[in-house]
Formats: sequence, structure tokens, C-alpha cells
Amino acid sequence: MEAAGSTVLWRLFRKSAAASEHSRAVILPGGPPYTLAFFANDDMDRVENYDAMDLAVFRADEIKRSLLEDGWKDE
Repeated sequence: MEAAGSTVLWRLFRKSAAASEHSRAVILPGGPPYTLAFFANDDMDRVENYDAMDLAVFRADEIKRSLLEDGWKDE
């Protein structure tokens, strides 16, 4: 991961009759604590801080698995 900028961990999308939705997980620069941000349709949905990078990545993977089970797809 690049220390100077944010790092996108994953991007997902889902299409419905009404709209196309997008979601992504991003590690923000700096740390510790390491900041994990989730975006939905380019709006910040939530931010979480972790003392270790592996915990932040684990949490992002956990959210991704949940979204994939709900019908989201990798971009």
C-alpha cells in the first residue's frame, strides 16, 4: 500500500431497475491508527479506525463478503 495516498481495497456494483449502485472500501493515508472508509455512490458511508493494518483489511474483506452475498458484484 502506498503511504502517500489512499488505497482502494475493492469496488463493487449492483444494478437494479431503478439505478446502478457503487460501493468501495478505502484505506486513508497515515496511521496508526489505520483509517478504513466505506463509500456508497461516492458518499462516505462510514469510517473505522484500527490499530493494525491487517485488522482493517480483514474488516474490509468481511464487509465485501457480506455485500457479495447480497448480490453485489466486483467492478
